[in-house]
Amino acid sequence: MCDCEVFFGGWVMVVKSQSSGNRITGIYVGASNVRRYFPRGVAAVDLQLDHLRIRCGLTPGFWRGDPEIRDPRLSLWLELKQAQGAGRRSPLELAMTPMGENSFILGPAARSDHGRERRSPGPSHVAPRGAVVPMVAN
Repeated sequence: MCDCEVFFGGWVMVVKSQSSGNRITGIYVGASNVRRYFPRGVAAVDLQLDHLRIRCGLTPGFWRGDPEIRDPRLSLWLELKQAQGAGRRSPLELAMTPMGENSFILGPAARSDHGRERRSPGPSHVAPRGAVVPMVAN
């Protein structure tokens, strides 16, 4: 069964942060999600992390039992999110919402009353393909 939810005719994958020791290394997508939602041979995916948009390369192992997306910028962003969550040690559960070809918004996964992961972003959360996403300085 896939770790995804359907919304407004689309879908959202629920992914988890992946750690090695005390460092977060990336996000674990899961082998079934890789087979279903990532075209074989794609070299990279674009991720929208709050106001930052990054391109993350995918290793050949991504399709061979190592379904993790790794990038130093992604790791830093995940560590910041974990620290904002009172420094909890458990993996972060995140929603990966499609926003175009090989492009996703990464954000918190909301829990429904039944404990299943669900995320239903409205149209304001999804930028049209090719749109310029404004960068906001903190």
